[in-house]
Amino acid sequence: MIELQHLPIQRGNVPLRFARGHFATNHSHINYYIDITFQKTRLSEAKAIAKELVSSFQTTRLIDTILCLDGTAVIGTCIADELSKSGFRSINSHRTIYVLEPEYNANSQMIFRDNCKPMIKGKNVLVLMASMTTGFTAKRSIEAIGYYGGYVAGVAALYSAVREAGGYPVASVYTLEDLPDYKSFDYRECPYCKEGKKIDALVNSFGYSAL
Repeated sequence: MIELQHLPIQRGNVPLRFARGHFATNHSHINYYIDITFQKTRLSEAKAIAKELVSSFQTTRLIDTILCLDGTAVIGTCIADELSKSGFRSINSHRTIYVLEPEYNANSQMIFRDNCKPMIKGKNVLVLMASMTTGFTAKRSIEAIGYYGGYVAGVAALYSAVREAGGYPVASVYTLEDLPDYKSFDYRECPYCKEGKKIDALVNSFGYSAL
């Protein structure tokens, strides 16, 4: 088990849980693990995230679809509910918002079946992630949305170590300013590996596996 801590500064009712160490993702090595488990599964925290993110959106586009990565469908549903409230400037033009999770093929490429394509094609799509370290996954999502004929309405995450992804600003509750010593390294250039420090855990959108 790794030891989780709470960031002293809390925005709204959205705590940030994290652990320091040497962690490996699919794309990089990082010195912080951001734990989003409860925000993705606990309704009260998901609602709090939704309110914080909606208040920070910098977009003039309407939002038709929320593309939920990293298992953020509960948060996405809460965001859709916030956006659907009467009077909000980014309310969907048809007063309904699709909440969609992507599927991946054997090559880890994002795909949408024929029954889901209408939720992307011609629609303004918000990309929602739990946390963003390099922006790599967000960029691939943006490319997939374009491939299927959709338009990117924005990019959002609970925590983001980058300010933009694929040319789009990232709306987030917590940023690199909250964890100023957060680092992400190419695995071939990881200073911890060069020092012989073992990896504490493998991490992905489902959580972590301690080594």
